[in-house]
Amino acid sequence: MRENGNPYKPHVASIEDAWYETYGDRAIKTFRVVFDDEEIKESWEHRPGQCAMIGLPGVGESMISISSSPTEGKFLRFSVMRMGKVTQALHELEPGDKITVRGPYGNSFPVDEWKGKKIITIGGGIGQAPLRPIILTILDHRNDYGDLFILNGARTPSDLVFANEFDTWAAAPKTRLELTVDAKDDNWTGRVALIPAVVKELQLSPANSVAIICGPPIMIKFTLTELKKLGFADEQIVTTLEGKMKCGLGKCARCNVGDKYVCKDGPVFTFKQISGLLEQF
Repeated sequence: MRENGNPYKPHVASIEDAWYETYGDRAIKTFRVVFDDEEIKESWEHRPGQCAMIGLPGVGESMISISSSPTEGKFLRFSVMRMGKVTQALHELEPGDKITVRGPYGNSFPVDEWKGKKIITIGGGIGQAPLRPIILTILDHRNDYGDLFILNGARTPSDLVFANEFDTWAAAPKTRLELTVDAKDDNWTGRVALIPAVVKELQLSPANSVAIICGPPIMIKFTLTELKKLGFADEQIVTTLEGKMKCGLGKCARCNVGDKYVCKDGPVFTFKQISGLLEQF
């Protein structure tokens, strides 16, 4: 399903605000943008888990997860890790600068189907970006869902994404936030453990639950193992392979995972749908 007219057509958008979530060689910078065309701004629709192609004329384009929830308002948020030519150029932009946006692309997290269930989000590093819209959708429709468990991990405390929102998430009704890091610094007093170990330690229950995982492939692989040991069925575990999306339109044939095309069949999949393909992550 494609919204917002011609999926090939880029729309000009202005950066309203920009800030760094993390610093360093692979810094993450978040941009809040609005479409210049008022009609596009009002008619744009996206769902949690979808992506958009972000462009800079003369530089290139890059497929980025939409990290804003449809419930937030008539703007988009993109959290971009610096890791190449286009993302480096994006990091140099400031409020008032222009980008182009095409999309949205891909399927989405079936949040309506999850109503009444306990939702478990497990994110590592920039993998928290596509999970943020799920969290906000649930918090904005709190009575429609069961308990919300948020596990957010990173290499170090300074690599934790969306830290300015942690207090809000932790204080929300029926919500539990757990943070973990691989290595602590002098100021960190929280948990130091890999995400799969935390899943094992907390003995998360599969009863009426959905677990959504996003992060580095090695994290996904071992977290999946621990969830399976706890009794989660493949259809109860969901992931997004948005990092493999290229053109978003099924034209370049560069996003295949086995017999699946991530842009046409995903990027959101249950593990039942991609069973046997983990070695290709």
